[in-house]
Amino acid sequence: MLRKAILLLGGHGFIGTALAQRLRSEGEQVHVIGRQDVEKLGVLLPLCCAVVHLASSTTPGTSAMNPELEIGNLHLTLRLMELLHKQPDTHLVFFSSGGTVYGNPATLPVTEDAPLVPLSHHGAAKVAQEAFCQVLRAQGHAVTILRPSNAYGPGQTMKSGFGLVRTMLEHARLGTTLQVWGDGENVRDYVYIDDIVEATMQFIRRPDDVGTYNLGSGVGHSVNQVQQLVEQCSGRPLATHKHPARCADVRSIVLNCQRLNVALGWKPRVGLPEGMQSLWGALPCP
Repeated sequence: MLRKAILLLGGHGFIGTALAQRLRSEGEQVHVIGRQDVEKLGVLLPLCCAVVHLASSTTPGTSAMNPELEIGNLHLTLRLMELLHKQPDTHLVFFSSGGTVYGNPATLPVTEDAPLVPLSHHGAAKVAQEAFCQVLRAQGHAVTILRPSNAYGPGQTMKSGFGLVRTMLEHARLGTTLQVWGDGENVRDYVYIDDIVEATMQFIRRPDDVGTYNLGSGVGHSVNQVQQLVEQCSGRPLATHKHPARCADVRSIVLNCQRLNVALGWKPRVGLPEGMQSLWGALPCP
């Protein structure tokens, strides 16, 4: 049987939706399933030459006080691994987390060779899933591990606990108050959705890849700096209410993406001000 389809596990989310649109626009056959459709994996995997694992039900905040929430993520990944043992020619592209697996690295921008010392249960679960991916890779399976930074852009829906840029723009749009944990000087790396999709597309077309890659902008912005950009972009003030910092939150993370550039010739094309303007323009009027 000639297998040409691409399977997106957790493909109903922000990145998955954008990736599915791009794949279909280029004539690819795409199967999209959610984490509740695990029983479909065994049926669809034999039809697919690649599976992109995007599924995750948690954030550092949501599982901070309840680590058992990470069990569902681990169970889904282990089920996928079990099935992939029977599909040795199916390329796995696993989305990890560049924002949580490194903790607070000693040097920024951080490279893929830095120690993995997560501060959150979410980050720890990502590290564990990466370890299982490494086992599959050691057994001869093609496995690409991507560590993306904070994704944003048009098509991103408002969801509590996800997406600082989208959340800030929503509060600016509605004139409501944003809750901030800490002093606003925490630094993050923000990467535009089209840049994520482009890199992922290139890896889907590299069926023998076995690398681990950071996927970000390589530029850090603090929460306070993002707020300033949001106010400039929207032309509206953004009210904030600050709370004590949370121990699960990384202080500063910026990704070094040189390995990705060498492998693909990939560089981020859209900076935060430009990408934010595109997202703002796609939002409905209040």
